[in-house]
Amino acid sequence: MFGLKTVHQNHVGLVETLGKYSREVSAGLNFYIPFFQRIQIVDLAMIPLSLQGYSVITKDNAEVQTNVTLNYHVTDARKFQYENSNSVESMIQLVRGHLRDIIGKLDLNEALGSTSKINADLATAIGDLTDTYGIKVDRVNIDELKPSASITESMEKQIRADREKTAAIAKANGDARSIEIETKARNEATVSTAKAEAAATIARADAKAYEIKKLNDTLASVDNKYFTAQQIQAFAALAGSATNTVVMDKDSIGKYADIPVTAKVMNQMVDKK
Repeated sequence: MFGLKTVHQNHVGLVETLGKYSREVSAGLNFYIPFFQRIQIVDLAMIPLSLQGYSVITKDNAEVQTNVTLNYHVTDARKFQYENSNSVESMIQLVRGHLRDIIGKLDLNEALGSTSKINADLATAIGDLTDTYGIKVDRVNIDELKPSASITESMEKQIRADREKTAAIAKANGDARSIEIETKARNEATVSTAKAEAAATIARADAKAYEIKKLNDTLASVDNKYFTAQQIQAFAALAGSATNTVVMDKDSIGKYADIPVTAKVMNQMVDKK
């Protein structure tokens, strides 16, 4: 009497006779002897596995929660089934141990910014070690590295402090620049005003010098009769004023007496006395 067992694609069957491994059968319909034999089915397809919330400590004693995803497949069904009581769990412990060693050599900032490097180092460290369990790890990936709540809070405070410091520096630089521009503009206005005033002073001085020169030129071109006429007009104006006293020596009086108009003026002054 025979039994029938179907082994599906990407699976393999391990035949046990009286509890002892006897042979391996491939996918398809396979015969076995009931009560004396049984067929264990092992999946050979790639299997994804997620390791969630695994805690590791960095070089600077920061606690980090890691989420790891790996893909593996069975390479040796006999080793996988008989040479380890739980080959998958053994593989998980191996991955976690090497991950702990790798992250433990990095400080927090290095670890958070080096997930690609951690992935590569972890794949290299695992290498062919899982062959002992009849398993090959095809891909391993760090999905997340998350600091503990207290570290996250401290990091957020530091980020806020850095942002506030940057903003304060930017504001101070802006204020300093504004003061610099304002001072420069004020200085330029002061210089412009001073230049304008200097130019105006020079212009006034030039005008006055021109006026004096013209007066001197005019005076140089007239004879003594002009000055005598001017003096007579001055005396006449003085004679008609409330203060009409003129003190001079007799020689000067004689000189002006030679001029009829002057004499007349002088006589009127004498008569008033």
